[in-house]
Amino acid sequence: MSTSSSDTPVPADAIPAELDALVGDWLTMPDVAERLDQRVTRVHNLVKDHRLLAVRRPDPAVRAVPALFLTESGLLEPLQGTLVLLADAGYSDEESLRWLFTEDPSLPGRPIDALRDGRKTEVRRRAQALAW
Repeated sequence: MSTSSSDTPVPADAIPAELDALVGDWLTMPDVAERLDQRVTRVHNLVKDHRLLAVRRPDPAVRAVPALFLTESGLLEPLQGTLVLLADAGYSDEESLRWLFTEDPSLPGRPIDALRDGRKTEVRRRAQALAW
């Protein structure tokens, strides 16, 4: 384990602080379960099935899901296919998060925002190209 500026131990498997800040708003697994009106075990299954992506944050050191992965009505539907494409391209969870939350001038904007705006085809084309 390394330590943060406040000397709080940071788990070795935690994402970097700059990626944590890039994503911004996070929901803990229990928060996601509450928003989806599901049990926490179901949320863990959604992560296992690549319908959601959860990573360990540096502070607090808990597994969490980016808040933008959920909508008022539940899961962001086009997310699953995009996560599968990124995994097939060899992207780790951390790399997938970075790609989804980094500005892409060709969209324009961030892929996560394009998904939320209903532009999944544009985002998936770019994700497919990553595999080449």
